[in-house]
Order: sequence, then C-alpha cells, then structure tokens
Amino acid sequence: MESVVLKVYGMTCTLCSIAIESSLNSIDGIKNASVSYASEKAILNYDKDKVSIDNIKSTIEKLGFSVFENNLDSSCEKKGFIENEDKKRRFSELQKLKRLVIISSILTFPMLLAMILGGIGFCHDYFFPGARRSTVSLVLDYLRFKARLLHDWRLQLVLATPVQFIIGFKFYKSAFYALRWKKVTMDLLVVLGSSAAYFYSLYTSIYDNNLLQSGMKNIYFEASAVIITFVLLGKYLEALSRKKTSSAIESLLSLRPKTAAVIRNMQELELPIDQVMVDDIVLVKPGEKIPVDGVIIEGSSAVDESMLTGESIPVDKNVNDYVTGASLNTYGSFSFRATKVGSDTLLAQIIKITEEAQASKARIQKIADRVSTFFIPAVITMAVLTFLVWFFVIFDHSFFLIDKPIIYAVAVIVVSCPCALGLATPTAIMVGIGKAVRNGILIKKGEDLESAHKINTVVFDKTGTLTTGKLSLTDFIIINEDKHKLSKHYLLNLAANVQKNSEHPIGKAIYDSVSVSRDFTKMTVSSFEAVPGKGIQANIDRRQVKIGSAVFVNDKGLDEIPDDSLLPLYAQGKIVVFMIVDNLLCAVLALTDVIKPNSRQVVLELEKSGIEVVLLTGDGEKTANSVADSLGIKNVYAGVLPESKSRIIASLKSSGKVVAMVGDGINDAPALATADLGISIHSGTDVAIETADIVILNDNLMSIPFTIRLSRLTMKKIKQNLFWALIYNTIGIPIAATGHLSPVIASAAMALSSVSVILNSVLLHRHK
Repeated sequence: MESVVLKVYGMTCTLCSIAIESSLNSIDGIKNASVSYASEKAILNYDKDKVSIDNIKSTIEKLGFSVFENNLDSSCEKKGFIENEDKKRRFSELQKLKRLVIISSILTFPMLLAMILGGIGFCHDYFFPGARRSTVSLVLDYLRFKARLLHDWRLQLVLATPVQFIIGFKFYKSAFYALRWKKVTMDLLVVLGSSAAYFYSLYTSIYDNNLLQSGMKNIYFEASAVIITFVLLGKYLEALSRKKTSSAIESLLSLRPKTAAVIRNMQELELPIDQVMVDDIVLVKPGEKIPVDGVIIEGSSAVDESMLTGESIPVDKNVNDYVTGASLNTYGSFSFRATKVGSDTLLAQIIKITEEAQASKARIQKIADRVSTFFIPAVITMAVLTFLVWFFVIFDHSFFLIDKPIIYAVAVIVVSCPCALGLATPTAIMVGIGKAVRNGILIKKGEDLESAHKINTVVFDKTGTLTTGKLSLTDFIIINEDKHKLSKHYLLNLAANVQKNSEHPIGKAIYDSVSVSRDFTKMTVSSFEAVPGKGIQANIDRRQVKIGSAVFVNDKGLDEIPDDSLLPLYAQGKIVVFMIVDNLLCAVLALTDVIKPNSRQVVLELEKSGIEVVLLTGDGEKTANSVADSLGIKNVYAGVLPESKSRIIASLKSSGKVVAMVGDGINDAPALATADLGISIHSGTDVAIETADIVILNDNLMSIPFTIRLSRLTMKKIKQNLFWALIYNTIGIPIAATGHLSPVIASAAMALSSVSVILNSVLLHRHK
C-alpha cells in the first residue's frame, strides 16, 4: 500500500469533497480516501499494482477539479518547493477570484441600487402615507427619478447576462460534472437559484409586453446577479480567512535552513540541504540553524528548540547529545554526525503528521458530512413545495402572481446552501492542531484532538514520564564518624572520584550528583575493580574505598548494617548503597529516580479538571507508593509487568472510563495502543512514538492538561460553528418559504454564515 496527498483545487463546498471522496473510494485498489474541503487536500492509501496516481488524478479531474501531487514522504526541501508552488497557485486563484468579485460587483451594483431605491420608496410610502411633501419624500422621489434608467429591463439584461453566464460559468461547470457522476453540490443550488430568477426575468421581459417597450417591469435580474456576486464574495472572504487556519504547515516549513556546511574529503563545503547524507560531518556556527538531525561529536552549545517544542529556554548540548534539524544554535560552535536527513528528520515527520492530521476527519465532521449529503435533496424538495403551496394554494393558480412563488422558492434554495455546515468542524480542527504544533504537541489525527475532550482518566507510567528516568543522589548519611574522623565533604569527593569511570547507572548517578558541586576535587584512582551485582572497590588518596550493596558489605565481614536508621529510606523506595573506607563503614548513600519538576502541578491541573489520575509502573510497591504520595496520586498499580499494562488499561475502559495512557518506553507501546488516547513523550523510544496518538515534543508534562483544554476549546468552537451554520438555515428557510426573505438577503446571509464560521475558528489562536 502507498500513501499520497493530493492538492485539489476548485472545491466550492463540503459536498464537493464528499463527491470526490465517494468517487475515489469506489475505485478498486484504493483502500481509503479522505478529502478535506477546509485544507483542500485528499489523502489516499492505495495499491499501486491495481491503480495508478494518473488514474486517481483523472477521476478527480473528470469531476471538474484540478489536482497535483503533494507527496507525504517528500523531504522538507521538496515539500517546501511544493508548498511554494501551491502558495503561488493559491495566490493566483485568489487574485482571479478577487477580479471576478470586482467585475461582478460593478455589473451588479446598478441593479442592486435600483432595487434598493424602489424598496426604500415603497417602505416610506407605506409607513408614512401622509408625508408626501416631506424632505425625505422629495429626496427619494428625486433619486428614483434620476435612477429610472436603471430599471430598464434591457439595461438589466445586458448587465446580468455576463454575470450569469461568464462570471458564473464555474458554477454551471461544477454542477454539470457533479450531476454527470450523480452527485449534488452547492453549485447546483447556486445554478438553480440564479437561473430561475434570470430566466423568469428574461421570459417576462420578452413576452410580458412588447419587445421594444422600455421602462420598469416586474423582473428579478438583480436577484440572479446578486446571488452569484455574494457567493463569489463569500468564497473570496472564506479563502482569505482560511489562510490563517492552515498557517501551521507554512510556519514549520519556514524553519528549515536552505544550506549546510559539510566536511567531505577534509574540505568544508556549502551544500544545499537536500544533498546532505547520513554520516556526513556537519559544522554549525553561532546563530545558525541546525540543518538536519544528528549527534554532536565535537564542541558544545545551547540550542534554542522553541520552534519545535514550544520551550523558550535554550537546551545545553554536549558531545553525544542529539540535535534536531531546524533548531537554532545560540552561542557555541560544534560539529555533529548526521543521522537523519530528508524526509526522515524530525521536522519532516512533524510536517507530514500535521498535514495528515489537518486533512483527516473527526467523527463529528463525518456526521456533518452525512447531514450535508441529504441536505440538498431536502432543500430542493422544500423549494418545490414552497412554489407549489404559494402558486396553487395561496395564489390559486394566478399566473399574474407567478413571480412571487418563483422568487420565494429561489430564496429557499439560496439561503439553504450548506457551506458553513461543511466548514464548521474542519476549520476548528485545523486551527486546533496548528496551535498544538506551535506548543510542541503533535496530534496525529483530527479524531485524536476530538477524543481528548472526553478523557476522564489519565494513566501515567512512572520512569521517564513522571520521573526523569535518571538516578540522583538524595541522601548521604555519615556512619561511625567518631571512629573514622572523616568529613562529609571528603567522603563525597572519595565516592565521586571512585565512581568516575563506572558504567553502572548507580555509579554514574553518584559521580554526576557530586561532580557538579563547586567543592568537588579531582583525585587519582588506582586498582579500580567492579564486582558484578555487588559494587566497586578502588584505591584513592592512599585509602581503600568500597561502595556497594548490603550483600557486598556483609561479604567483607563487617558489622551488621544499622537497619533502624535506614528504614525511612527503604520506605521511600530509594536505592541504598554503603561506603567502606579502610574496612570501616563510613557512609550510607541513597539514590532515587528524580521526579520531574512540574509533575505535581500536572496532577493538580488534571484533578482540578475532574480527571482521575492513575500511576502504573513496574517498580516495587514501596517505590511506587512513595512517588504517588509525593505527587498526590491516589490510584497506584505497582509491580506491573509490561504485558499486563495493556490488560489494566482494558479493565479501566471496561469499567466505563475514557482512558489516556502517558508513557515513553517500548514496554508502554501495547498500553498506548489499548488506551482510548495514547500520549507519548518524545524523549522516549520510536516504537512508543509510532504507537501513540499524540506526541509531546518538548518533554513538558504540562502539555497534557494543555492538550485536554485545547480539545475542549476546539469542541466548543465546533459546537458554536455548527450552531451558527444551522441557525442560518433554521431561521432562514421558514422566513424565505413564507415570502419574507428576498434572494438578495438570502445570498448575503449564506455568504456571511461561511465567513462567520471560519472567523470563529480562527479566534482559537487568541486563547492562551
């Protein structure tokens, strides 16, 4: 199976995307196709042995749309080229639409002015029948007299015809292609509404009186022209507004540098970024962006990763540390070995996932799409019923009044266009996912953002998630001080220097914890020996030092370990080791996995939001309870084997809970997949990241309550959008059907509904 993203141009409403999607899914060899009107993209999984890209493109083009390939697996450089071409094309389309709106407005304005002056005069005469000589009446009469030429049917025919058939040709074309494939779209409603008003007016103009007679007639050319003008204006405003909803991809693409300084054959070369290969040595100077992903082999610096993670504080980077392409080097210089280039870099993967997510459909959108599918047949039925009731029942077959039922039916058709309904969900999802990316959160699908608002239970793995995953020295207790007379400072220096070359996590933790102190003093170590599973021993400063477990100490035949004084350490689940200097027990060292600084705040935030927090860990009960107590977590599952984690998640789900699992290790992958929502910390393994639905790029746990709040805000926006989309139709259709809404006002309301939905979605950017 192959995956591809196609950029589709020419869609005018969500029904266009549904028509394309339905046609593509009917092709043998396409596993699934998802088409988004908001992002103007089609994402397909297809069998290349059964169907080709050319066949897929041909199917879309036969529906009346233009298309080009926007490959998901393209490198950032190629993706940037594609996006630039797309940007140029969108700009060209926008300019073309702008010109059509201007020309259409110029042609329509005289007819609209004639209608307005006539309407104002009629209203004034109706409400103020005795004020014929008032100043207002005189002014209105003067204006109407001067504008009498505008009411001439011949002038209106000349003005309305190019609007109807030249400027409005795209609607006829799209409606024709859709009907040929037995699909209905908004274009059909525009064509039906405007054509009904135009051809009725044409018939009346020619046959109602003498062909050569000038003057005012009961015609509605302004209605047909205004419908097309307002629809085009709405599409233009919609296109302008929609640029803001899809800005996340453009901002990500703008991060990548264009060139890289690479060492090849002992020479420094300035190469285009797409020519950098894996294992190339890349130089980075102060103030430069890192071109690709890799591992530092020489030098050090502080790197600003805020553009990818949302964290504003630069991160210190030294030899063997990983650096990410598109992040900004601040002050130091270093060289690194490229490990991921092109489409494999983190930035390329983020762009790919964000692009897929913004083009994917949330469950609530699929419901809206199904509603839209049945909406147009219902609207046409409603329009026909409106005409029949008015003409046959209310006007009793009076052909003299037939224009009224026609115009009322036209108003029903125009006000019912479901554009806003189709935009309600995808625009909010696009903005929400874009906002998440800017804050270092990668959401893979629109459904995942939607699901997050239902979460009522968050299950945390401990090591590497709530804790740093690295041991740290927390306690140093002096023993037998009256016998050895050694100071705490001296003993700490002995312990750190002895462990300097240790490869054991405990030894590394002791050295790292002590060596950062200003009082640390380097000493020469000799006769270093590691005893597997027990400890180490070495000679230093003319002393013999041993550090190890209780078994190691007792093996040396020393006095019994003072357990009573160590009970609090064991109770807290800490790792306890003992230090012997010249065969005398001198100190006890306690280490523990350090809890991340904001873990407690995250738990409080989640509980404040009404979410239950659970700790799930393979550590022993004492360690697990100690961490849970310090974080305020009441529900703890300790000593859980990796294969049992997913069973516990499934059990929580079966009890009616909506569960999010947060983890970072390979043993968390089954649990992440089982949960309703899997959240992975990016510092974890590739398997956990691949399995998770949401990836936290910045290692900041506060991103979890942020994601849930963002999901709730996004769903709130979607519901607001659906309300506004439906309220126009709910209120507009009855008003139009009862003859109280002109096609002009109906078309303006329809255009306004789409723009208001997009602007409401864009307001998500303002939430902090």
